[in-house]
Amino acid sequence: MKLFNKTLQVIFFLLVAELITGCYKVPVSGRSQFKLLPEATLSNFASSTYRDMMRQNPVIPQGGNNQLVNSVYRVGQRMFPVVNDYLRRTGHTKRLRNIRWELNVIDRNVVNAWCMPGGKIAFYTGILSVCQNEAGIAAVMGHEMAHAIAHHGNERMSQQLAIVTGVGSFAVAMRDRPSETRNLLLAAAGLGAEVGIALPFSRRHETEADQMGLIFMALAGYDPNEAIGFWQRMAQQGSGRMPEFLSTHPAPSTRVQNLRSFMPKALKYYRP
Repeated sequence: MKLFNKTLQVIFFLLVAELITGCYKVPVSGRSQFKLLPEATLSNFASSTYRDMMRQNPVIPQGGNNQLVNSVYRVGQRMFPVVNDYLRRTGHTKRLRNIRWELNVIDRNVVNAWCMPGGKIAFYTGILSVCQNEAGIAAVMGHEMAHAIAHHGNERMSQQLAIVTGVGSFAVAMRDRPSETRNLLLAAAGLGAEVGIALPFSRRHETEADQMGLIFMALAGYDPNEAIGFWQRMAQQGSGRMPEFLSTHPAPSTRVQNLRSFMPKALKYYRP
């Protein structure tokens, strides 16, 4: 009976939320989406969690001897203002309201990168050898920035918050189940293996992030064709244990096919 009541509660919450939250358009794809959580609240919570994670992990600052690490910071400094300007010019200024880009490189041999709501990005050093160069880094950067701008984390976390905790209010979830809610946020950022919760992006989210990421790197002067090489190299990493960055993603062959089909549009934004 309790399970039945909880299921009814979740269904009712989702139906009501769909009616009252309003419809939003994702940049580039134009997909309509429903966001059930306040983006400002989610971004503030993500910012606090991000700071905690940076204190708990070995962060490599810019300016050292590792050229690939320095490249990560250069790519971010190059892409952040260009993408912000693009969103303003295309009528998506509201998407930037809670974005405060922040970037760090964590010294861990993990093939992964992630972005929390609000634009809090981290690269692990383990992914840099797969990136190989600044264009490869830009492919990953654009993809992660796209997740933040498209509010994919909000969509994923909204659904899971209702299902896992049985409540639709972020404030109530934080008050009653702060640990579970924090873990949901980390999983929504792509850290499922670290917190023990599988919360994959949908294929729709991944395709959107790939498409938006191509345009973002092109706007910053990076050849979007380099993204195909990066994902092909990522596929080769899966010969043994699947990297976390690929574990919840579409098949590499499907992804490369989608990138190629979208490439003509992305190249319109590319100015070498």
